[in-house]
Amino acid sequence: MASLHFCSECNNLLYPKADQQRRIMVYACRICQYDEIGENKCVYRNDLLTVTKEQVGVTTDLGADPTLAHEAIPCPRCGNDDSVFYQDQSKRKETRMILFFVCTKCNHSFTDPTLPSDNRPDTEDG
Repeated sequence: MASLHFCSECNNLLYPKADQQRRIMVYACRICQYDEIGENKCVYRNDLLTVTKEQVGVTTDLGADPTLAHEAIPCPRCGNDDSVFYQDQSKRKETRMILFFVCTKCNHSFTDPTLPSDNRPDTEDG
């Protein structure tokens, strides 16, 4: 089983790295020049960011928030022409600029209807 390794000089986390000159795997410190030969040749990577998707989040009473900008985009549920909008706040590298809209009349959350349906993020209530 893989375990965490720490630098014996500065106590920071050691990361697996290929040593091209010695042709072995080492655990190297990213702060100082310390490295040690890896006993376990198996490296695990669990990338959770690839499975997440933009989500609307909590939208309670956003229609009454005076700090949000308004846009004349019709609500797909009730047809009201007044909606507030805000940007996705996730801090991932792959994040594109997604605007979420909330109807000021029925509080329905939706994305820009001009986006293709396969590019739309998940909304809380469909």
